[in-house]
Amino acid sequence: MKSFHSFRLDSANQCLWRLDERVQITPKAFDVLRYMVENPGRLVTQDELLDAVWPETHVNQEVLRKYILEIRKVLGDRPEKPAFIETVTKRGYRFIAAVVDEGAEPTDSPATNATEASATEDQFVRELDASGQPTSPARRRLRKLALALVVVALAALGLVEYHRFARKKSRAATANNTSIAVLPFVDLSQAKDQEYFSDGFAEQLINDLAKVPGLKVVGRSSSFQFRDKNVDLRDVGKKLGVANVLEGSVRRDGNHVRVTAELVKTDDGFQLWSQTYDREINDIFRVQDEIALAATGALQLKLLGGAGRGEASTLRSANPEAYQAYLQGKYFTARGQDKEDLDKALSYTDQAIQFDPGYAAAWAQRSQVLETMAGYGFIEGNQGFRRARESAEKAISLDPDLATGYLRLAMIQMSNDWDWDGAEVSLGKAAMLEPGSAEVIHGQAYLARRLGRTDEAIELYKLSVGLDPLRADFQLTLGYELFDQGRYEEALAALQKAEELNPQLSSLYMTRGKIFFSEGRKEEALAEMEKEKRDGERWTGEALAYYALGRTEDSNKALKQLIASHQNDSAFQIGEIYAYRGEVDKAFEWLERAYRQRDSGLPEMKTSPLMKSLLSDPRRAELLKKMGLPA
Repeated sequence: MKSFHSFRLDSANQCLWRLDERVQITPKAFDVLRYMVENPGRLVTQDELLDAVWPETHVNQEVLRKYILEIRKVLGDRPEKPAFIETVTKRGYRFIAAVVDEGAEPTDSPATNATEASATEDQFVRELDASGQPTSPARRRLRKLALALVVVALAALGLVEYHRFARKKSRAATANNTSIAVLPFVDLSQAKDQEYFSDGFAEQLINDLAKVPGLKVVGRSSSFQFRDKNVDLRDVGKKLGVANVLEGSVRRDGNHVRVTAELVKTDDGFQLWSQTYDREINDIFRVQDEIALAATGALQLKLLGGAGRGEASTLRSANPEAYQAYLQGKYFTARGQDKEDLDKALSYTDQAIQFDPGYAAAWAQRSQVLETMAGYGFIEGNQGFRRARESAEKAISLDPDLATGYLRLAMIQMSNDWDWDGAEVSLGKAAMLEPGSAEVIHGQAYLARRLGRTDEAIELYKLSVGLDPLRADFQLTLGYELFDQGRYEEALAALQKAEELNPQLSSLYMTRGKIFFSEGRKEEALAEMEKEKRDGERWTGEALAYYALGRTEDSNKALKQLIASHQNDSAFQIGEIYAYRGEVDKAFEWLERAYRQRDSGLPEMKTSPLMKSLLSDPRRAELLKKMGLPA
């Protein structure tokens, strides 16, 4: 055990402590720190560190610099005024903090164990003869023999259990070792203004890897939860359910880009592969291809046993300016769902298309942004969905092998066109091109739900959650489908996970409130509805909950507020409230209006437990028929 300042480094247990609190540090960073702490005060060259920590493995010096950066974050050290690690330019590093050796760490030597076992055995024999009567040597030997047989039997049993556990663990590892997460690449640019670039780089690697048959690739939303967090890769592996992590850094200076990537096992930190690339910006797609192919090649050699290889990225443009604008648009698309972010996303995506009109990925991204804006009412609905559809079709015509184009078309076919057959075809093509995509599987779950294939929908939602386990909206949609099927306990568990991931998630509390008053927990339902952040969801929930509590006047007030502010984007929700209150004619009046507005929520009337008052009305079957849904 060695200590320095307020830290203690426990080599035997691979732990770093700050006072009485354990500090999270990745295994390789710990190994680098341990070597430096064991060699305090002297210059340790980069080559010496690489040889010590990565023996018989070729690793670039850029990887070492990444771990030095991580160690500095853990220790709270500043390179310009170091208290722990001093950088000696172009040579190496020196650990400058005073190190105190707190004594040899305890070990269990065979001699010690044998002595302790002998003492225990003699004590046991003495206890057997505690009657105080003298015992004969033969009797004592007999009892020692009996004890020895017991010890041997227990040891044998323990060995059997150990091997059983080891086999089980080995099988679990084998079943899971073809899984990978791509963590957000670190922006090492001097101005720290290239996060959109490093994010886009990592996301395109996710898309490339998702094309490899037999490889489980965690979705962007989950893997990017670890941005700027100093986490142990073992924890990443447990939370995401993956055996491997691809991580790295991007340093950009003008048109020059340096990319470092490494593929690491999460259970022991063993590095399967690493490489550094120096390229110009117009050659960056080749780097993405090389990294994706190298990573899948390493996985194929170690894990996949000859299963497929990675494919070149199709999210490309020969125009560097178009590519940069595309990445900036993707950054704002992923960052949030408010109007300001989506306006920026659309502006950058349009710039990318202006620079390169044949850029298929940018057209697909434009479709996604327009569809989202139309869905939220930020632009006129019919026109917005029409433009989104045209953009998706343009993407497909430019690149028939781009899965995203088919996915975007499928989402419009389901949410606005109600073309369920067309959506099934589009999703099938997307799944064929990108079989490991959590987004595509989630789209397939939505389609199955709308067509009444409830068991299939739940299994697909669970599969998408497994591929993107830290994505809150996936947990929410799973919870809502379970609620629709009356599986309230499972639904509440999914909603709890969604809340832990994102307590600001829209419709989360309204969904939980619907479950509560379906169970007769009316006061709890109201309390949940009032937590909603967006006024439309909150008023919808309050109108339902107040009515359940017999507070009709308060229900009317909330409903009037909803109609006054959201009649053009919440016609279905208004109809649902009237249906729940038993006002059937008013319910159909608003549902017909939702049909004319192509309200994306209208297909929900087929399964909503709150619309039981409409089941026997022939107008329900007619409306479902107009949407192409079976009654």
